[in-house]
Amino acid sequence: METHSLIYKVATEKEEMDQINRLNYRTFVEEIPQHSTNEEKALVDRFHDENTYIIAKWGSEVVGMIALRSNRPYSLDSKIEDLDQFLPKDSSTCEIRLLSVKEEFRSTRVFFSLCDQLVTHCLERGYDMALISGTVRQLKLYRRMGFIPFGERVGSGDAVYQPMYLTKASFESSTKAFIRMMERKNRVRELSFLPGPVPMRKEVTDAFKGATVSHRNNEFIECMSKVRLRLKELVNVNHVQVSVGTGTLSNDMVAAHLSVLPGPGLILSNGEFGYRLQDHADRFGLEYMTISKEWGVPVRAEEVEEILKQNRDIQWIWTVHCETSTGFVYDVERLCDLSDRYDVKLCIDACSSVGVIPSDLGRAYLATSVSGKGIGAYPGLAIVFHREAIGPDSRIPRYLDIGQYDKNASIPYTHSSNLVQALYTALGAVDTASRPMIMEILRHGLIEAGFHVIGEEDYSPGIITVALPPEIPSREFGDKCRRAGLILSYESDYLLKRNWIQLALMGNYQESEVNEALDRIKTCMDAYRREFATHG
Repeated sequence: METHSLIYKVATEKEEMDQINRLNYRTFVEEIPQHSTNEEKALVDRFHDENTYIIAKWGSEVVGMIALRSNRPYSLDSKIEDLDQFLPKDSSTCEIRLLSVKEEFRSTRVFFSLCDQLVTHCLERGYDMALISGTVRQLKLYRRMGFIPFGERVGSGDAVYQPMYLTKASFESSTKAFIRMMERKNRVRELSFLPGPVPMRKEVTDAFKGATVSHRNNEFIECMSKVRLRLKELVNVNHVQVSVGTGTLSNDMVAAHLSVLPGPGLILSNGEFGYRLQDHADRFGLEYMTISKEWGVPVRAEEVEEILKQNRDIQWIWTVHCETSTGFVYDVERLCDLSDRYDVKLCIDACSSVGVIPSDLGRAYLATSVSGKGIGAYPGLAIVFHREAIGPDSRIPRYLDIGQYDKNASIPYTHSSNLVQALYTALGAVDTASRPMIMEILRHGLIEAGFHVIGEEDYSPGIITVALPPEIPSREFGDKCRRAGLILSYESDYLLKRNWIQLALMGNYQESEVNEALDRIKTCMDAYRREFATHG
């Protein structure tokens, strides 16, 4: 048995809990006669609902476990009179119970690795002492770990235990093997909640690793054709082009095409990326008016209509769909109605909405997206949707000329077959239906934990923005979360300026990962508040 084949985690799934109950029975009924037998051969611990179980899994099988809880009274409180007399004042304690490893795994490092995970978990949550009733059969092993006995032994017969405690200091001063484990304690599984690059499905990463083929190869041409068909079906459009680049490139392509239209336009902005559209427009010398609001303040359709009524020469409107900096979502359907009514061309930056929010862009003149983010593929492909066929235009730089792409089936220049194949695979699994449920779990979990979440429930299910209190700098808090294996968005200038952090749900996430992220961010906040209270 190789330990690298084992995984260690906090138990979250029902099947894991069922196996824990069976392992509990096997150890504390059949092996150590501490409880009565039952037909189900399952033992549910009396503190089950309060326990955090750290488990070792071999494939889908739970082969080892440790339970952790911090609520008093502990089980030791009922066995030792005045337990606190043995504990240092002002210590932050937890109790370890139900240590169990299946017999066939006891000759491996499963026990040590469970302890490694235990120490990491305790340190992350600010506990500085762990109590345990250790079976006298394994006293030598416990001492090697750094556990220190105290008080009298408890229990009777074959179920005799020695009360012990473990501190960070005693753990570190034990064997070299355990010190090496402490040095590895930060190697927790990283959970990334960035808007890009996003967590991807295995089949997407596998597709990217396939053999590279020429962009002139028939196999690639066929794959590109399938990609474009899936993209058109995804957002109900007539035409789409795919280029090597980012969302910035796709918006430059829109600006380039607006530059050859007669008449001024109107740009809507209430966040960082709306203001970036103005920057795109300025760089191409576009003439335009703006409706500019403070971040997150809605731009109402009535305001847009009033501008259109008063300025009949306006030829186009340009807006984001989802404002990534806040999560605010514009009412694209009403903007489409206005564009039809006043005969203006609506352009939409949908980079943060396609694949996240059900989107119908069929009435938009131009709309943009990217291969990463909500679609769930690798970044590196810029996407432009368009309502009408577009011919080449010599007034527009070649690489920005949508007509050049339209004329050449989206392959006028060199392409990456690996990126396109990964995009094709990702498009087959786009799921906008389950994302709101995952977002609600995270959003309400943060609110219940006392975090100030920006925006309302009708904001994008792909972005959650949290305003930190002024005494907790977002960079320091983001760094603390990173050290705990939780990667948030906080380093952009516009977030740092406002002391905001963001959690993006644009990739492939499971409910268990969201719950784990909630645990980590709450633990980091609790630790930060304790440090702040101590040091001012």
